[in-house]
Amino acid sequence: MELLVVRHAIAEDRDVFATTGRGDPERPLTAEGRRRFVKGARGLREIVEAIDVLATSTLARATETGAILAAAYELRGTSQLGELAPEADPAALVPWLRKHRSRSLVAIVGHEPHLSRLVEYLLTGSGERGFVSLKKGGACLLSLGDTPTVGGAQLRWLLTPAQLRRLG
Repeated sequence: MELLVVRHAIAEDRDVFATTGRGDPERPLTAEGRRRFVKGARGLREIVEAIDVLATSTLARATETGAILAAAYELRGTSQLGELAPEADPAALVPWLRKHRSRSLVAIVGHEPHLSRLVEYLLTGSGERGFVSLKKGGACLLSLGDTPTVGGAQLRWLLTPAQLRRLG
């Protein structure tokens, strides 16, 4: 099983959006963020052939990024998971990953600092070291083996959004 980890694309400025009176979970992508991630998703298609399952956090910016990714891969549906919230415990996602272990490639779209902590947790068993950082619209690919185990993942690659756009 492989896990494609994608950080949401560029979203509206947090402070400016707060003046609208709407909550942060509703904060959308910017037009530039959407445009850039469409190119980044094309780049992902060059190096990741297919996605079997796609899940996003419940926040608007992640679901919008997930929709762009789903369109690039011609996927019909995505799941939304509370386990992908920015403040979620990385361990909370492991049971969901194990449930999908029969799939070749699972993709998730979420937020920092959760995604970096999750990647570190899957690689080392600890999510507190701070050696992984995903930029907005960036991605990494992990090999999880037959059954996802904490500390048992292998990092295949980690790419910035600019690198993904160049691939596309």
